[in-house]
Amino acid sequence: MREILGRRRRLLSRLTGRKSDQSPGLIGAALTFATAWKWPVVPGVGLDRRDGTRCACPDPDCTVPGAHPLDPGLLTATTDERMVRWWWTNRPDAPIVLATGNSAPCAVSLPAIAGARALAALDEMGIRLGPVVATPARLFLLVAPYSMEQLGELLYAKDYVPGSLRFHGEGGYLALPPSETGQGPVRWERAPLPGSAVPWVPDVEAVVDAVVDALTRTGVSAPEL
Repeated sequence: MREILGRRRRLLSRLTGRKSDQSPGLIGAALTFATAWKWPVVPGVGLDRRDGTRCACPDPDCTVPGAHPLDPGLLTATTDERMVRWWWTNRPDAPIVLATGNSAPCAVSLPAIAGARALAALDEMGIRLGPVVATPARLFLLVAPYSMEQLGELLYAKDYVPGSLRFHGEGGYLALPPSETGQGPVRWERAPLPGSAVPWVPDVEAVVDAVVDALTRTGVSAPEL
């Protein structure tokens, strides 16, 4: 009886083109981002099959190997379940790329060493943060969507902002866990609570103020910034 039911489920899956929403790995994560959290995603270009550290895009000097969209492009990022499922069914190893801005989270990033010290200082200060994405090179603090005008006013009001502090806003992108890129694995440094609803993210002003203050407190040297 179990074998018969199993065959029926597999047949139904082939006929409908659907898989369990508990699909492991990248497709499961991509579906959660797109359908549960309404974060628009698109497959990253991935890595050259002949060299696992080089980008599969035509640029031999690509600075974000594998971790950016190409075909399909960034503008095709979507929350549509059928499209996301089709993409990762056909490219199960493709990195998951979030299109930042509009209604999706944006991010503030800084180098890994400075980021680790900043997070420790923010914890001591009691600053509430949302999810934090990590690569071997950088930390990405997710923040609420912001406009370029809002960011411009924020930076103009600052006496000093570290030059290595990067902003991933409208029209930008970043790779999400559990992607693998030419710079190494993408993971959660601060993961959303398991089974939670759409993760809460702070305003960009609060994060930038706290990060700049934390870096000043910890005395991070220029090379680390």
